[in-house]
Amino acid sequence: MIDYDTIDILVHRVYFFFESGIILYVFTINAIYFFLTVAGFFCLRRYHSTFSREEKDLLMKSPLMPAISLIVPSYNEAMTIRESVGGMLRLDYPNYEVVVVNDGSKDDTLKILIEEFKLYFSARDVEGSLFTKPVRGVYESREPVRLLVIDKFNGGKADSINAGINAASSPYVMVVDSDSLIEKDALFQMIKPCLEDPERVIAVGGTVRAVNDCDVLHGRVRRIRSAGSWLANFQAVEYLRAFFGGRVGFSLLNSLLIISGAFGLFRRDAVLEIGGFEESTIGEDMELVVRMHHHYIKNKKPYRIVYVAQPVCWTEVPDSLKILKRQRKRWQRGTVESLWRHREMLLNPKYGTVGLFAFSYFFLFEMLGPAVEFLGYFLTILGLVFRIIAPSVAILFFSVSIMSGMLLSTSAVLLEEFTVCRYPSWRDSWRLFAAAIAENFGFRQMLTLWRVQGLIDGIKGKRGGWGAMERKGFKVVGKS
Repeated sequence: MIDYDTIDILVHRVYFFFESGIILYVFTINAIYFFLTVAGFFCLRRYHSTFSREEKDLLMKSPLMPAISLIVPSYNEAMTIRESVGGMLRLDYPNYEVVVVNDGSKDDTLKILIEEFKLYFSARDVEGSLFTKPVRGVYESREPVRLLVIDKFNGGKADSINAGINAASSPYVMVVDSDSLIEKDALFQMIKPCLEDPERVIAVGGTVRAVNDCDVLHGRVRRIRSAGSWLANFQAVEYLRAFFGGRVGFSLLNSLLIISGAFGLFRRDAVLEIGGFEESTIGEDMELVVRMHHHYIKNKKPYRIVYVAQPVCWTEVPDSLKILKRQRKRWQRGTVESLWRHREMLLNPKYGTVGLFAFSYFFLFEMLGPAVEFLGYFLTILGLVFRIIAPSVAILFFSVSIMSGMLLSTSAVLLEEFTVCRYPSWRDSWRLFAAAIAENFGFRQMLTLWRVQGLIDGIKGKRGGWGAMERKGFKVVGKS
């Protein structure tokens, strides 16, 4: 005879066990991230420039400053390419060049570049050790600007970056998205760690922030403001949380696993040594950095990969749910691909802090976290409907999930306010603070669902291309 009371008790116990495990899991994620945010706060507060104003002026006039090649992969960027490239050509740095790679754009990207910067078809060849899709032509400017434009057959973002690296003439290459605006002194801020430790620093990441609704003139952000849409402000808070919290903390431990593909500086010889950017993955930026860790630790070479908060790259974030969904699924798929390729590092003491902490954190929490969090919401709601769990357990789960999320987001906004303090108006700061609270009621859960879909796509091995974004363009306040 079936004892239904015993089965019922067993179901309740098993359900409670899983629910408790999920609550502990979510709490652990948020606790680690809060610890990294606190570490980031003290790091940013104690930050001081190694060089005085006089030393900086001398360095900026020195012919010995390392040359930098800005690699700008571009695909269908007619809306923003004029402003972004124009701004890059006006940066405050003594020795750099801009290499724009047109990856077979179907719009007027190349036409705009030719007309705006007075380009002519050059006889210059592009040679290098990295294999790429064939180059159709090379263009240089009749004006005295340090601009090189490569027109090639479509091969994807990684292929375009590799083509730019082949053409680069500098010991350092900086990868910058073509829809981005770089602050005037960003190159100097990015090269500083390389000047301080030239033998070991092989990569430097800067800060990426949302430019939506900021005033832009002559390729520069003239007035910083929060966006008019809640969707863009939610993403602005996300960026603050990711850069000022997580990346500062991981950088302190020399365990930074990702440098944004929109704004990263690399030693060219280090990139060539490991074979350039990987074309078969959608997350080429993260995969390259993980491969650098893997290669340098395995070969027992001293190195550093660092993040600096001061240099800022402004980029347009998606302003529609459709494009945001596509972006986040692609990001999650890239995380899966990057981590799975280098799974040998997971919990491997041979890889030190990188393998035992950073890689394990990304594998267990960044990659699998969305699935666990989504399962938590599902089990909690199901348990309440069928009265399998007590309301107090459900309250505990939502408190750990939502309240801790609010704590992390608001802490990131406060961290920005008490350290770099970029927003001139208190109204903008309050708007972001409100977004940091509101994002936890619907927006974050929606992202979790999309990341689960991206996780599934990554496990299935789904392929994808550029994933181009429909842009509105910069808010230009004057003719550039």
